[in-house]
Amino acid sequence: MINRKVTPSESGKRLHRFLRNLLPNIPLGQIYKMIDSGKVRVNGKRKKQDYELAAGDELAIYMEEEQYKEASIGQQKTKYVGVNADIHVVYEDDQLLVALKPAGMLTHPDQTDQRDTLINRVHAYLYRKGELDSPMFMPATANRLDRNTSGLVLVGKTAGMLHQLNQWIQKHELQKYYVTIVEGRLEGEGELTDELVRDEKRNRTRVASAAGGAEEKRLSATTRYRALSQGDGYSLVEIELVSGRTHQIRTHFQSIGHPLLGDVKYGGKIYAGINHQLLHAWRVVLPDGREFRAPAPPILKRTADKLRLEGI
Repeated sequence: MINRKVTPSESGKRLHRFLRNLLPNIPLGQIYKMIDSGKVRVNGKRKKQDYELAAGDELAIYMEEEQYKEASIGQQKTKYVGVNADIHVVYEDDQLLVALKPAGMLTHPDQTDQRDTLINRVHAYLYRKGELDSPMFMPATANRLDRNTSGLVLVGKTAGMLHQLNQWIQKHELQKYYVTIVEGRLEGEGELTDELVRDEKRNRTRVASAAGGAEEKRLSATTRYRALSQGDGYSLVEIELVSGRTHQIRTHFQSIGHPLLGDVKYGGKIYAGINHQLLHAWRVVLPDGREFRAPAPPILKRTADKLRLEGI
């Protein structure tokens, strides 16, 4: 018999998913049979397949040690020794971490950078604190920011919190606010709801055209905005991102003739040497009432001052 205690970061994970990660070489159907037949018990009792595990739960798995070793080959191993652990923590408790991502850093690894990304730094930070306590669950981000977008990123430190964050986002119950500078004079409030089409090969998003083909995958998107101030040919705008499509804000504002300052990819002009969007995720409000804020980065403040824009 194999005994295994559930760690804090694994809390909130469903029993069948926990076992699938613990025993990657056993088919899911066989795992279901093990649970249903009582070959897996939690705190001495049978549980349903979707039982939500809690930290400290004691699992008993009725299999031989050698069989367990073979079934568990391939579990993820911690690999964050030596990775930069320098992150700006805005908020942290046992389940949630809110980090401030600087512009120029990727949220997740891609073909251009596999190592020095925000999530890798978060893992290294937690590793040094002794909080990477499971090879089966790694803390993960619930939202992603483009490389040149700065601001708040939410990290679920436990499986339960990550699931909760993702549910809030999917149901549009978590409010995400950005601030940026757009070209032209924009006043008042508005809502942009044009559907978007994504071109992954070119890494571009565009507004769906009325003449689009049947094979075109259209994505619903809603962007709300409130103009904060107007200055020398530019406007400072706060944006609520209701949906979270890739390059949604940049595409929607280009479509109404107000591209983001410096966003040359989406029609913006270079200003004072700035050739990328000055987009900052500066406020997040959770459904439970908690609110997190991130001050605007110096480059955004300086640019707003030059353009005589007030509001940040």
